[in-house]
Amino acid sequence: MRYISTRGGMPPKSFSEILLSGLAPDGGLAIPEVYPKIGADELKTWRGLSYQSLAFEILSRFADDIPAEDLRAIIDRTYTREIFGSDEITPLKTLEPGFHILALSNGPTLAFKDIAMQLLGNLFEYTLGKSGEALNILGATSGDTGSSAEYAMRGKQGIRVFMLSPYGKMSRFQTAQMFSLQDENIFNIAIRGVFDDCQDIVKAVSHDHVFKQKHRIGTVNSINWARVVAQIVYYFKGYFAATQSNDEQVSFAVPSGNFGNICAGHVARMMGLPIKQLILATNENDVLDEFFRTGVYRPRSTSETKHTSSPSMDISRASNFERFIFDLTDRDASKVVELWSAVDKGQAFDLSVTPLFNRVREFGFVSGSSSHAGRVETIREIFQKYQVLVDTHTADGLKVGQALREQDVPLICMETAQPAKFSESIQEAIGQEPPRPAGYENLEELPQRFVVKDVDVAAIKAYISEQIGG
Repeated sequence: MRYISTRGGMPPKSFSEILLSGLAPDGGLAIPEVYPKIGADELKTWRGLSYQSLAFEILSRFADDIPAEDLRAIIDRTYTREIFGSDEITPLKTLEPGFHILALSNGPTLAFKDIAMQLLGNLFEYTLGKSGEALNILGATSGDTGSSAEYAMRGKQGIRVFMLSPYGKMSRFQTAQMFSLQDENIFNIAIRGVFDDCQDIVKAVSHDHVFKQKHRIGTVNSINWARVVAQIVYYFKGYFAATQSNDEQVSFAVPSGNFGNICAGHVARMMGLPIKQLILATNENDVLDEFFRTGVYRPRSTSETKHTSSPSMDISRASNFERFIFDLTDRDASKVVELWSAVDKGQAFDLSVTPLFNRVREFGFVSGSSSHAGRVETIREIFQKYQVLVDTHTADGLKVGQALREQDVPLICMETAQPAKFSESIQEAIGQEPPRPAGYENLEELPQRFVVKDVDVAAIKAYISEQIGG
């Protein structure tokens, strides 16, 4: 398996070569030359596999330069009952026949991102251990990526994490989860701005190849292909849990801000998983919904980005969307370069009058958006009808998924986080505080360790250099 760039300027590389690098040198995203195809016989065999065995079957097709024995050991160390609370890892909650939630937030930080990030931490440690090198991870978070990354990398040999987050724009629980970590290899940087400012700084540093090489800068954001690969696994696992045979189709409703989670669903579908619809749900920051409805992709300015009660989706430039457009254009890198020359300047592109927009439905995508009132109402309805409590982001997925699902096609809604992380909205919806998992009772009262910085790429570079002594 070799990897190329969505913008065509990178020679083919192995999985291990792209694992630590983030953006490709030409500014594009790493993507397989071809997606592995899973035939009917393999699908039949996979149906009965444990999560760990299924993960090996999928990951070994994308990371074939890691010896099978080593890859199995990494997977077995990652996906355990102790870390994820059950042998199933991602158990299916059936609300009623044909209507399910895939439980993805039972990891250390109570968010779906733990599933990929725990694997990434172990892959990084394995790869760095072989080379004897160090890695300085620079990331941006709107809520859950940061804590998932930090908990996965804390105390790991040869790894430092510099995590940017929008100052005052995450929930109190999310903020405390990150800033209360006292590990010496974790550096929290609160940026006076919005998530897109944080993401832009990460991209700007990644484009400075001299700085990046000198300081061994890597990334854990969802632009990292290994995260997408790890998420493909639970699409297969959820499908098998919700169906009786591989002749059936299912639809997935996916809350989406940066297009990473639903990108994994897109790849699973391209591999041959029988997915009817990929239902993309946004909040009020509806740049992705606007594209799938109209064909216009219009990144918002930072002043237009709304601060909402599903803050992990307060994103107006979706990093992984470029991977889908690469596939939509039949992998025409020159077309991607043309389109993103506008996007990188904050401008829109319009596919509505081109044959490309007519092809979007061929990939199974439909979309909708939700609002604060819709989230609160959905949380209340699901709790009253099924005695199941969901967080605000999962509520966005449930609301849009139920509105757009096709009759007689099972719907699986992707859980995003546990409700304890968004207690104000839960209190508003059901009149009581959500229960807290053991160990998180007094999280907000713990001492916090972070620095506050302006939206200033040079200042962030200087801070990184100072901390690593170079």
